[in-house]
Amino acid sequence: MAAAPGESERLPPASAESVAAQRAATAAVPEPEVRVYAHSRMLYWWPVWVCGYTMTLLTHLYGEPHQIGAARELFHPSSNLGVIFLLTVMLVIVVTNVTVRGLASVVAILSLCLVALLLAYFHKWDTVLDWLGQRKIHLNLGAYFWFSTLIFAFWVVSVLIFDHLSYWRITPGQVTRENVFGASSKSYDANNMVLEQLRSDLFRHWFLGFGSGDLQIHPFGAQQDVILVPNVLFLGSKVRRIEHMIATEPDR
Repeated sequence: MAAAPGESERLPPASAESVAAQRAATAAVPEPEVRVYAHSRMLYWWPVWVCGYTMTLLTHLYGEPHQIGAARELFHPSSNLGVIFLLTVMLVIVVTNVTVRGLASVVAILSLCLVALLLAYFHKWDTVLDWLGQRKIHLNLGAYFWFSTLIFAFWVVSVLIFDHLSYWRITPGQVTRENVFGASSKSYDANNMVLEQLRSDLFRHWFLGFGSGDLQIHPFGAQQDVILVPNVLFLGSKVRRIEHMIATEPDR
């Protein structure tokens, strides 16, 4: 029978099965979270193995064989490769152990890198080394390959395995330190937390770390511990997501 004009049609009450199904669907939705991984300074050593493998390829393509004992070894005829590889290793060692503050320091480092590359481009490093007592730098194919392979192996194990064994998990209303192998964890209330981005070293964080930095979290309340998460990749986007998560009230 049709309802009278102006009279709303009443819907039948929801069944218990539909209510249970709706609750199950809601419970099945995963809770949003952001995972933040702290990295060691090995993260910034990628230029060493990239440069080393590049020199390995150039030596393989353009190297000249030299008899050393009973073996014939490939050496590149120019000192450019050895100089650039040595400067790359020294630069990474200095940058990962000394904090380079200020834009002027970054400009100075980039200027030195540009001078080194220009000398290599115009094949002037042999001349410079002749002035310094003919102390030329030549590495054979095996030296480039095995040094780069060892650095690459340590880099992969450190950055992709060890650094992922523990992390900070941020969910709406809570920040928790998680450990993959079930070690003790600690949680903090995320309400009124303060996030601080620390990027004191422009060259290390921006040029070698692709926008990395240290994340400092200041909890609010009785627990006044300061949480420092060092060398976080893509720190800016992580902080924006974390701020959104903290601002979201957890479901009651």
